[in-house]
Amino acid sequence: MHTFRFSTLLTLSVVLALSACQKNNDSARKSVNSQAAASQEFVRETQAPKPDGTVGMLLPDFTQLVAREGSSVVNIQAVNDAKESELSAESDPFSEFFKRFNNPDDESSNNNGNFGSGVIISADGYVITNAHVIKGMTEIKVALNDKREYPAKLIGSDEKSDIALLKIAASDLPVAKIGSPSELKSGEWVAAIGAPFGFDNSVTAGIVSAKNRTLPNENYMPFIQTDVAINPGNSGGPLFNLKGQVVGINSQIYSRSGGFMGISFAIPIDVAMNVVEQLKSTGKVERGQLGVVIQELSYDLAKSFGLDKPAGALVAKVSPNSPAEKAGLEVGDIIRSVNGEAVRSSSDLPMTISTIRPGDEVKLGICRKGETLEITAKLVSQSEQQSAQIEPEESYRSDRVTAFTFPAAGLTISVRTNNSDEPELVISRVQGIAAKLGLRRGDVIVRVGEQAVRSQEEFDAAVRQAGNQIPLLINRSGDAFFTVLNVE
Repeated sequence: MHTFRFSTLLTLSVVLALSACQKNNDSARKSVNSQAAASQEFVRETQAPKPDGTVGMLLPDFTQLVAREGSSVVNIQAVNDAKESELSAESDPFSEFFKRFNNPDDESSNNNGNFGSGVIISADGYVITNAHVIKGMTEIKVALNDKREYPAKLIGSDEKSDIALLKIAASDLPVAKIGSPSELKSGEWVAAIGAPFGFDNSVTAGIVSAKNRTLPNENYMPFIQTDVAINPGNSGGPLFNLKGQVVGINSQIYSRSGGFMGISFAIPIDVAMNVVEQLKSTGKVERGQLGVVIQELSYDLAKSFGLDKPAGALVAKVSPNSPAEKAGLEVGDIIRSVNGEAVRSSSDLPMTISTIRPGDEVKLGICRKGETLEITAKLVSQSEQQSAQIEPEESYRSDRVTAFTFPAAGLTISVRTNNSDEPELVISRVQGIAAKLGLRRGDVIVRVGEQAVRSQEEFDAAVRQAGNQIPLLINRSGDAFFTVLNVE
């Protein structure tokens, strides 16, 4: 009797427990699925949830994205009716690897016509594409997804950002949704729609490989790097996130062969829209300038400046009469933020400053000699700053030269007096540690640590104070930079 009752209770308990587990599994499955649906609109589940309620694998399904957003993507055909082209081949050696497709400056390009892609950003006919797609072209046509074709008017083009704005005479057009590149994460799925090699409405997909990439001669652009297949004809087309929002404009690739090799670069859409607004209102783009030469903080440099980790932009030179000089910025300052936005590396600074218009004020958070300060600078235009940076070349009087050595680093340093009667410390021989570091004959030592040096006595005193890690500010043919000598 007791045994039967115990067995019955045990069986009932097991049944209830299994039922509770099943309910928990159902609840967990619903929670996971609802979270996935909320964060990624076009994701489908390809593997059933595991017994513990977690989802095994999620892969993207781009069919809905293409169906909803594909009509906002257009083909661009640009024709040059000119009989002769004055365009010449690029001399930049990096153009061998970083390809802006259909670049008229490329010898392999056909200057009689280009083709590319674009994206509609307003119902009344504004279209974004790449500047290099329409550069040098006299006639531009836009073909819609439904095969309608329109002649396009060039509203404006900005070569530095590689963005061009077109206008077609149409209404009630499908408009792409604009996303936020700042929310993108490495590893996130993205998709491109365009017309590679003229095959319109082609969809390729991949992941975000990295953000805020800088390329040679592209100091103002925080590129989105992806592994999405991009080929000639994709230029100017949109890069979508899984919510169907445009997060970038496809621009160029890295290639040793001339074709896609798994590394593509897109212009963040917020940068593109900033350019578009200026092109709409004035037909040109103005970028603010601060008037500094900056460099990346290495681990050794950061340590020599008393920082725990390398973060920020190190000021190597302040241009005369610049906003930086007027605001009190000094060589050796480390810029950590702009208007409260963190500057994590030196490449962040020009990207951030270039999005701010001349005449606007910026608040700079800086680190100076271990202290945190905030200063305000009023930006000027690039043309104004360039005229302020013109400096006469200095010459030296050969009859006023003395020399001394710094054996621990393998340096022979000459004290030369220029025609302005100002002594300077010029490296005249390089060996040992200094040679391995990349110092050269003719480099001028401007500072040691936080001390300006113009004599052997000042140099020796500053070296003793610096210890084993000696930060040097070097001027090389007008270009200033910091480096660190590690001596024993």
